[in-house]
Amino acid sequence: MSVANGAKNSALRRGKGARVGGAAGLNGLLARLRGLIAAARGEAVRSVDSIQVAACWQVGRHIVEFEQAGNARARYGTQLLARLADKLSAEFGKGFDVSNLRYMRLFYKAFPIRDALRHELSWTHYRKLLSVDDAAARSWYMKEAALQNWSSRALERQIGTLYYERLLASKDRKSVRLEAMGKVAKLGREPREFVRDPVMLEFLGFPETGRLLESDLEKSLIQNLQAFLLELGKGFAFIARQQRISTETKEFYIDLVFYNHLLKCFVLFDLKAGGLTHQDVGQMDMYVRMYDDHRRGEGDNPTVGIILCAQKDASVARYSVLHGNEKLFATRYRLVLPSEAELRAELDREQRLLLENKT
Repeated sequence: MSVANGAKNSALRRGKGARVGGAAGLNGLLARLRGLIAAARGEAVRSVDSIQVAACWQVGRHIVEFEQAGNARARYGTQLLARLADKLSAEFGKGFDVSNLRYMRLFYKAFPIRDALRHELSWTHYRKLLSVDDAAARSWYMKEAALQNWSSRALERQIGTLYYERLLASKDRKSVRLEAMGKVAKLGREPREFVRDPVMLEFLGFPETGRLLESDLEKSLIQNLQAFLLELGKGFAFIARQQRISTETKEFYIDLVFYNHLLKCFVLFDLKAGGLTHQDVGQMDMYVRMYDDHRRGEGDNPTVGIILCAQKDASVARYSVLHGNEKLFATRYRLVLPSEAELRAELDREQRLLLENKT
């Protein structure tokens, strides 16, 4: 081989090596940048979490201390939170509505010593902890969630399955722990994305966050159902989408809320992407009852709830009204509200179109 050919081959090898090394170098740089950005985002979320928890604790403390001043409490009574919510929500958004202010007050009462709080936990964690009545159990769940790095979903799972109570009662605690760890592992460890936390977004003042984690199918069906009902006419006026309604310790979101001017009543729609369960029916009955208690005005007829179940093989519509109002529903409401057949047909049509567009 000549000197010239040897030099040429050497240059080719160096060029090939440089190209390979360049690609590997770029991949390495991308990996480092991804890690840096992910860490920065995680730190930002933890920072906001910490600030949010501290602010909620302080708000709760000030409310409790104000209530405990006898004259002030007697003067404002049960209207205190409503008055505060009106002012604060107008200025800072839904993160300070009555429901959240109630949580903050409960938060301070449940955790009166701020230094005892675990900085690893978010406000979402603490709201789940407030559902635990027993102080010892609540403290244990808090510490365990921080030590085991439980997500808020994992914490909710452990509380819901009485993990603490089962540990106390069991003679084989190892088996209980292994079972609980296995169930939590199945939930996955996907990092919480900043823009996907409704509680945090409401705290920061972003409007109308609602349930941002719903499926594309459900969102599309809701959007099209809203248009369908308005096209039907028959007195429907759109009120809200993903409207929050709260109990003492939990929050729920109603998919669609209308007011029907012909019937003079609210009409609530809840859409389920899976099969219809007894829990779904019970939940809608609760929505109807709560709406009648808190939103129904003088002259309004009883609220109607409609559960829509959209499955690949079937569509189901189920009406809910308070017990004692069934006759009114049968004689008046069915003359104006869409029939079950109309709702099923619309769900089938929209579902078919959505699936065709995806294929």
